[in-house]
Parts: sequence; C-alpha cells; structure tokens
Amino acid sequence: MAGSIPMAEQAHAQMGVVPNPLQQWNQWQLLDSILPTGGFAHSYGLEAAIQARIVNDQQDLYIYALHVMENTGSLLLPFVYTAALSRDEETWLKLDKMLDAMLTNEVARKASTTQGSALLRIAAAIFIEIPPLKVMREKVIASRTFHFHHAVVFGVVYGLLGFDHVTAQRAYLFMTMRDLVSAATRLNVIGPQGAAVMQHRIGNVAEEVLKKWMDRDVEDACQTMPLLDTVQGCHDYLFSRMFCS
Repeated sequence: MAGSIPMAEQAHAQMGVVPNPLQQWNQWQLLDSILPTGGFAHSYGLEAAIQARIVNDQQDLYIYALHVMENTGSLLLPFVYTAALSRDEETWLKLDKMLDAMLTNEVARKASTTQGSALLRIAAAIFIEIPPLKVMREKVIASRTFHFHHAVVFGVVYGLLGFDHVTAQRAYLFMTMRDLVSAATRLNVIGPQGAAVMQHRIGNVAEEVLKKWMDRDVEDACQTMPLLDTVQGCHDYLFSRMFCS
C-alpha cells in the first residue's frame, strides 16, 4: 500500500529503536567476505586439528566450532568490547599490548596482527568520512609500537563508526563463525549446503556465548579451551597446508 510503513520499521518503532540505514550498509560491508582483510586465509587451527585426527567428521567439526566460539568469547570479546567503547589512543595501545602478551602461540599472534593491520588499512581507505581512522593508522604506524591485533582494531573500527558495543561483539562472533565454516568447506570436511545448515545451528549457540561473555573487562579475558591453542600452535609444523593458521 502506498505510503504505508514497512513492518520491519514498525517493529523497530515499537521497540524504541530507530535503525540507521547507512550504518546498516556499513556493517554489511564490514562483514562481507569480499572485504580484503585476509580472514579466509585462516582456519582457526582447524587444518591442524584435521591432520591431528581431532576433527574427523561433521560431528567433530560441530564440537570444534563450539569450542572456537567459546574461546573467542572468553578471550577476545573483552578486547572488542573495551576498544569499541574507548576513544582514547592510549587505551587502544594498552589493549593491543595486553592482547599480544595473552596470545600464547606465534601462529595465533601472527594471524591476529595480519588481519588487524589489513582491517585498519581498508577501513581507513573506505570510511573517509571518519577522519580518526586515518589519523589513528598514521599515528600507530609512526609509533612502531602497535601490533594491530584484530580484536582491538575491530572494536576500534566499530566504535568509531558509531555501532554500539553489543553489535560489535555479536559481529565479531559472526565473523569467526563465518570464517571457520568457510575453512571447513574448503578442507572438504563438509559440503556447501551442509555448511550453511551447520552455520545456522552454530548461530543459535553463538548467541548464548555472546550473552555469557559480553561486556566483560579485559582483566577477565581467559582461555577456556587450551587444547585449541595447542593445536593451532602446531600449524607451522604441518608438512603441507592450505591456510596460514
């Protein structure tokens, strides 16, 4: 009907939420697999887990994915949360240094800094209407003390773009799930349709993980699945490999 209000907008109005269409476009772009941040070059240790016979079938993959989501929530969401709320460069630097110390294997550390550096570079190039992104990148490059850890940069970018901290944390979990399921497909553990079904299943659990670990201070960050850390650290020792981590 001409002049009628779409049902989605009516629902938002009833909840007191006024969506920003341009902000939604920004979020979709940040989570789009076409964004060249290098996320699909990493398997979150899945490739090493397959070769170590920890993941042998789709049920193993599902359990492994749940462990990855839990570990991401406990270890990295506190950094996304704090970075998204902060507008202080000193705080960003402190968070980056702290996360660098907490990532206990070189494979995970390198994957984090590679993706974080790419994300900040591409965000500064895309969102030119947010000058602090470019200014921050220039400053941290000049300082030579910033490691560009992905969780910190992700939180900073989402915060500067005006997203709330809950959206930032949920988006980070979604991105982790997306990249892991994509890696599983390319490693031939599961087919494309099966991967889509599994992603939907994981999404239901991921929301519970978000509720459990969101809005925590970085002092509460911890590894809940240390075996994942051990397995990922073995990735560089694989004789043949498809992924960087």
